[in-house]
Amino acid sequence: MRTIICSTCGCSLVRLGISRENSVAYNHDGKEYYFCCQGCVDIFITDPRKYLQETEELIVCPTCLAEKPRKWADKINIGNQEIFFCHCPHSVDVFKKKPDFYIQRLEGNIFNKGILNHEGCCLGTDK
Repeated sequence: MRTIICSTCGCSLVRLGISRENSVAYNHDGKEYYFCCQGCVDIFITDPRKYLQETEELIVCPTCLAEKPRKWADKINIGNQEIFFCHCPHSVDVFKKKPDFYIQRLEGNIFNKGILNHEGCCLGTDK
């Protein structure tokens, strides 16, 4: 299970309320990367390797949408999927009540208004 994380700042686009369609895409070495704003793309292209290394091990908790380094996350197996959670003791219990909802939201298939309330990101751009 993957969610889109800005390849520069490491923010979950789902948490920010930015869909894949409304994100800023940039192709690097034949792979498409997604960003929360053009400012993050501008920073990314100065040193792509650095930013990819910084964000490659990030996970997003499906319950609270918090970003964490994988090594600091709790993991459970559900079916044939490994699902990572923040350390909140309630996250797994809440997830288990509506797992399909949380998986679909994390994958961007269920709209999430986001913490920015659609007023834009770090450069004030409207998403």
